This record gives sequence, C-alpha cells and structure tokens, in this order.
Amino acid sequence: MAARLAALFSLLVLLTVPATAKDKKKPALSEFVLRAQTVRVMIDPDAGEPLEQPAANATARDNVEKAFMEWGRYRLVMDGEKSDLVVVIRTGDGRVGRSTIKGGPIDQRPGVAQSTDDSIRIGAQHGTPPMTDPNANPQDRSPHVSNEAGSSEDSFAVYLGTSDHPLDSAPVWRHIAKDCLRPEPRVAAVEEFRKAVAEAEKPKIPKQP
Repeated sequence: MAARLAALFSLLVLLTVPATAKDKKKPALSEFVLRAQTVRVMIDPDAGEPLEQPAANATARDNVEKAFMEWGRYRLVMDGEKSDLVVVIRTGDGRVGRSTIKGGPIDQRPGVAQSTDDSIRIGAQHGTPPMTDPNANPQDRSPHVSNEAGSSEDSFAVYLGTSDHPLDSAPVWRHIAKDCLRPEPRVAAVEEFRKAVAEAEKPKIPKQP
C-alpha cells in the first residue's frame, strides 16, 4: 500500500512541475506606468563608450527616442526635466569585458533636433540632475579610460520617475537582448515594451468560482 501511495505521489509531482513552469508569467506593469504621460531616455550613468565606437550609446538613445516619438503614447522630455518614467539604455557589443571612455562631456548634449515621418522634436537641455544619490556612490566624473565589465547585450530598463534619484530603486520593467536598441527593422526593446503595455491594458476576465 505504501509503495502504491509513493508511486502515485511521484506521478502527481511530475504532472504538476511542467504546468507550473508553463504558467509562470512576468509581473504585470503597474497602473502608474499605464497612466504615465512623460518619459525621459538616458544613458546608463555607469556605462562607458567603446573606444572603437565612442558614439554607440548616444546613437542608441537617439534610436529609442525616435521609436517613442513614432509610438506617440508618451511625451519625451529633455535632460534636466522631471518625467513620469525614466528609460535607461546601455549598449553591448557581444563582449563581456571591453575598454571604454567614461566621464566628461562624451554623452552630454546641449540640445536635440529629431524628426520622424510624423513629428519633429527640438529642445534644449536644462541641466543634468543626478539620477542616483552622488553621496551614496561617488564616482570619478572626469574623462578616463576604464575596463568595463557588464552584459555583452543591449539593455533597456524602465524606472519610475517619482523620486529625486529614480535609479536607486529597482526597474519596473527590463529587456536585455542582442541588438535590441538598433533601429532596423524597429527598435526591438521599445516594441517589447509596447507589447507589455498593451498586455497590461487588456481587460481582466474574472475567474470562475
């Protein structure tokens, strides 16, 4: 009898585990993300520019901003302005370690002029307030070469812009994949975020008792 019960229990475990793994889903986006109206796109403060591609992150930021302009759901704001959401991007080039340039004016811009088929965006920077508490993690902001260790893939992370230092909190959504910040055929990271927003907005069907 005990042997039969043990065999039955083992069978139930085998049937339950695959179903649990299959039903596991990403956490849903919060109502704040769905109600948000403004977004700011910035380069990860800890990211450096590859020596052989010193404009890689700046180009990726431009790609992401244009993709948001084409989407039209959120209004882009300039550096220094408050926003409901903060999107932090960082490029990878397939290598886990690489030499980069950090600090100085390499990723700063006095203004922006962007256009898509349907819209034009022109603006000036209004200063650059720290996204993280500078007293908690002081860094050398002068130009220097650094050996950077990080993900070899592109990263796109969404933070809530409700605090003075939004990057000190965990991101509410993140997408990491090879070349997901490139513009062709579309910026894949923005497309995945659009899908997540659309999924979160679907009406919830109440469960049957």
